[in-house]
Amino acid sequence: MSAKKSLLKQTLIYGIATVLPRVISFLLVGLHTNYMPKTEMYGEVTILYAYMIFFNIVLSYGMETAFFRFYHKEENKKEVISTATVSIFWSTILFLCITLLFQKTLAGLLNVDKEYVNYAIWILALDALVIIPFSKLRAEQKPIKYSVFKISNVIINMLLNVFLLAILPNLALTNPQGFWSTFYFEDYQIGYVFLANLIASLFTFILFMPHYFRPNWLFNKVLWQQMLTYGWPILFAGLAFGINEHLDKILLSEWLDPETAKAAVGAYSACYKIGLFMVLFRTAYTLGIEPFFFSQAGNANAPQTYATITKYFVILGSLILLVVIVFADIIKFFLVRQPEYWEAMKIVPLIIIANFFLGIYTSLSVWYKLIDKTIIGAYISVIGAIITLSLNYVLIVTFNMSYLGSAIATICAYGSMMVISYYLGREKYPIPFEMKKILTYLFASILLACISFYVNVLRETFVFGILAIIGFSYYIYKNEKEVILKIIKRK
Repeated sequence: MSAKKSLLKQTLIYGIATVLPRVISFLLVGLHTNYMPKTEMYGEVTILYAYMIFFNIVLSYGMETAFFRFYHKEENKKEVISTATVSIFWSTILFLCITLLFQKTLAGLLNVDKEYVNYAIWILALDALVIIPFSKLRAEQKPIKYSVFKISNVIINMLLNVFLLAILPNLALTNPQGFWSTFYFEDYQIGYVFLANLIASLFTFILFMPHYFRPNWLFNKVLWQQMLTYGWPILFAGLAFGINEHLDKILLSEWLDPETAKAAVGAYSACYKIGLFMVLFRTAYTLGIEPFFFSQAGNANAPQTYATITKYFVILGSLILLVVIVFADIIKFFLVRQPEYWEAMKIVPLIIIANFFLGIYTSLSVWYKLIDKTIIGAYISVIGAIITLSLNYVLIVTFNMSYLGSAIATICAYGSMMVISYYLGREKYPIPFEMKKILTYLFASILLACISFYVNVLRETFVFGILAIIGFSYYIYKNEKEVILKIIKRK
């Protein structure tokens, strides 16, 4: 198999393993909100998972990326695997001991039930212990095994969620003295969500247990120090990304009235998930296009290729943005079925636009990756994190805008990152973007989408929205007719 075909095959397999968990997460929103009629219940789940994201980043401390760097750099690859494994193993054991010892204090600080914190600790530990085994599979180019393990985790988690939330209560109520009633606890939906995750994580760890039973684990202290030095900037970049993506839920829980905070976070998080349509599009694009960008780097016309691809990403993304926002009130019946959550629907257009800005930023960020200046990406993420923190404080605390303030902060953070990357790239790696066309498509779709959603008279009938989609589609066809017809003829 040629190198390009092999790359394409691996990208496709890894892509499925990456996108599928997001799709399942997308589907679980409907299940969770349906069986958690109280928004504060879903809010508590969201808050704890938001904290877990940051613990995940800290527990990996850049070692995953460092592993790939030194695996391909060092001759003694077994030593790299061994050193990274020993490092993650003992840091995870240390984390496990400290957090279990102080779990009651931790639960008080996080304002979360101690039992749920206990679940979270074990999930974090088990997930950390499979970081290097998963990385080893990727380094050894075993995409099928990697994907099977990843997807099995996701499917087990999903099936257990369905069983514990939807099926088990009926089995227990049908036969109160039967076998299943011993496993059923009333009003334990939150616990079941974390229990399902824990069992799935334990299953994945068991699959990788042979990795930990190999004899003669070596630990190269000098190599370890080099890996830590390489990994710490990635740790801070990861924390900055976590702030941009997840800190708003935590800040809302801390800065809003304690009596209503969890309910507000629950409604906000559920409606936030409708923006996953754009996240899925962005993720699929990133997985497919990054290897292509690097494969084209040596070509003389590479900048023009990047410019063309980015333009069509914006065109397709603009159309998706418009369609999803126009039909958001229909989508909510499939994803967020309980009316109690719908009070936060006003944030949906902002979150979708914000995720689209992040997708454009990802496309624009190719320039600093091509010139090996990835640290610039970390700096831009930090700037985004500062904007996120600052605006959340101003809009939530000072102006009392609740989750609407968080949505505005998100769109400003990702928009700023997009603009900064574009202007820095113009100097460091000039790419001939068709900015007039790109901005026209972008702002036209945003304007039409916002009018159709925020003008109540137009929102209720869908007439304006449908006409806007038809008109915008015709505008795209009119301007890109030559390319569209070429694609049709090829088919």
